[in-house]
Amino acid sequence: MRVLLVLDHPYTLESSQNVRHRRSFSAALAAAAIRGATAAGHEVDLIDLAADGFNPAMTADDLRAWRQSAVVDPVVADYQRRLMEADHLVFVFPVWWEAMPAATKGFLDRVLTKGVVFEELAEAKGNPFRNLMPRLAGVTVMSVMTTPGKVYRWWYRDPLTKIMFKGTFAKIGVKNLTWMNFDDVTAKTSKQREQMLADAERRFGGLSLGPVASAARSRA
Repeated sequence: MRVLLVLDHPYTLESSQNVRHRRSFSAALAAAAIRGATAAGHEVDLIDLAADGFNPAMTADDLRAWRQSAVVDPVVADYQRRLMEADHLVFVFPVWWEAMPAATKGFLDRVLTKGVVFEELAEAKGNPFRNLMPRLAGVTVMSVMTTPGKVYRWWYRDPLTKIMFKGTFAKIGVKNLTWMNFDDVTAKTSKQREQMLADAERRFGGLSLGPVASAARSRA
């Protein structure tokens, strides 16, 4: 299986090591997922948005091209090519202001081009969108937050899954959607965080074309 992993953190994957003031738990989770999937024989293609210098803002030229089922940015075109070759898509990022960072939102805005990644069916009843990604069987979101999981679910009402799943991938017809949320991380001990990383590695070691974890699961 070909896994496309999209990491969004300013420190890049290089911050996966536990070095004070240069570390990212999101990057550590990405590295754990890569280890697990690779050990299981899967091919992992990493998009490190910060390392690539990805611009999340859609420009006027981007929007004109988007409306004509085209792209003008070669980075976006490359991401689309890699997305079309993926069997499973994974996003890894910290949660800021209760949602994804700008680069992940920009990936949705700029890479998911109408007429390329999905099509809009003018005469359709109900959901008017259809998935054009021929191999993609599932999407996993791995999020890291300082907010307790219960607070995020009951007070904030899960804005992340509403945007990423209900508002994006489910809308265009991707069915296997999995949320692995690592909540309240600053309150966790080093041992608990190590267990989270081991759990992520194990789950991706068992990756199949179906979901790798229960949807909307929060790690306590």
